[in-house]
Amino acid sequence: MFKEKLENSIKKVLEEFDIYDEKIDFKVEIPPEGFGDLSTNAAFILSRILKKSPREIANIICERLGNEADYSRVEVAGPGFINVDFSITYLSSVLAELIDAPDFWKRKGDTRIQFEFASANPTGPFTVGHGRQAVFGDVLCRVFSCRGYSVHREMYINDAGRQIGLLGRSLWVRYNQYLGVEEELPEDGYQGEYLIDIARGLAGEIGERFKAVWNSEAEAFFKKYALDKMLEDIMGTLKRLRVEFDNVFFESSLIDDGTVDSVIGMLDRKELIYESEGARWLKVSNFVEDDDKVLVRSNGSYTYFMTDIAYHYNKHDRGFKKVFDIWGADHMGHIPRMNAAMKALGIEDGFLNVIVHQYVNLKREGEVVKMSTRRGEFTTLDELVEAVGVDSTRYFFAMFDPDTHMLFDIDLARQRSNDNPVFYVQYANARISNVFRTAKEKYVKRSRDSLELLDSQEDRRIIKLLTIFPEILDSVVADYRTNRLTSYLEDLSRAFHGYYNKNIIVDPENPALSGARLALCEAIQNILRSGLELLGVEAPDSM
Repeated sequence: MFKEKLENSIKKVLEEFDIYDEKIDFKVEIPPEGFGDLSTNAAFILSRILKKSPREIANIICERLGNEADYSRVEVAGPGFINVDFSITYLSSVLAELIDAPDFWKRKGDTRIQFEFASANPTGPFTVGHGRQAVFGDVLCRVFSCRGYSVHREMYINDAGRQIGLLGRSLWVRYNQYLGVEEELPEDGYQGEYLIDIARGLAGEIGERFKAVWNSEAEAFFKKYALDKMLEDIMGTLKRLRVEFDNVFFESSLIDDGTVDSVIGMLDRKELIYESEGARWLKVSNFVEDDDKVLVRSNGSYTYFMTDIAYHYNKHDRGFKKVFDIWGADHMGHIPRMNAAMKALGIEDGFLNVIVHQYVNLKREGEVVKMSTRRGEFTTLDELVEAVGVDSTRYFFAMFDPDTHMLFDIDLARQRSNDNPVFYVQYANARISNVFRTAKEKYVKRSRDSLELLDSQEDRRIIKLLTIFPEILDSVVADYRTNRLTSYLEDLSRAFHGYYNKNIIVDPENPALSGARLALCEAIQNILRSGLELLGVEAPDSM
């Protein structure tokens, strides 16, 4: 494509300077409008090596590039930048390649990696915070998959801690209240309406079996029943959101199968565990600047840290080359201790990669919506999807940098106007579909035979945008910013809408130009649909 072509041309010139072994880290970029198709700073980088001025070197490079038929204009700008325009012959050949290979942006590979995301204490319906992580993780999985990785998706269920006990007890209280027995919720119990609904259904199933009865049997029953109902609700929510997993992993299984004890034994043999105040501690401070952390409490129960170490040892044991954990900002403090644990177990650097996303709030009618899971004051993910639809929910979650706090504007997400970015992109796709319907009605066909007619600045800009799609995807792989993809789709949609408004695409009086423009529209629609698919958003043909 364009950038690769110019990079290769410059490398050939470098060979004339007898530069082979040194790494010349020059850049090739799309310049502002009016400064050519591409621009490079190669002359500035070479200046330090060849001991000549950047402009002198730029003139030499321009002379060499000017002899290549693929460039129509090569010139020096400013103190030594090189701007180039490609010939229409080369431009049309690139567009033909995009049309002939609609999956040109996909890469094959078999590097086995794992993404763990949307993991949570299953103590209530998924909130919008869970939704951001679920969509963010799902989009990253889709992008990594298309760029040559074998991706395994996993959700981790924290079902072995105190919170599940509190959930079971809270459900028992609601069940008894429904049967007319006055019971008080635990001080740290769960107050949401969802437990009242579950208790009502449970009473219909088992009658008064556990009325005013709390013993080990009741505790086990209500913990399991509450957990099963929460998981059923959560998985249903995720399915509606178009998020699926290859595996759901239960924290309790690490205890039941002996993995936790095995890991404790490994750390013990390395003399990395000591006892203090009745608890067992990991020497975290041996590896990172952090305090030592408890693995086993004085009452014999395992900490979340302990089971998480065992879980990541299990991941490594399953043969993943890298694992990517997506955590909320409230887990930032857990990162250094987990890095220490990986070092303590002798797991290679780079195996564990933690991606952190910031908090999300909702805005409705100009006001921020208050949310608290335990008090039952929250908008569930299901409620958000019901209010704005799956497409807007997914797109809005994806279009924010994970490093920024997100304010989800419900009113904007519901709009069917160009102010709503997902509508704007979907409308570009639908508009192209309508163009094709019009062309069919007027017997005008797409054609690759006259692509050299597409030589306007608008044509060039769109073709350049199309060719950088793989580069955008690679940037998402590099820094996990899914908003790079949404921004790109909006740029491409903006370019198409402007093109549509300025040009007559279907003109029976000019079939050659119309055929070429229809071919360009085909290439645009392929990228729009591909990008929306990576976002998990539909691409309707009419709106």
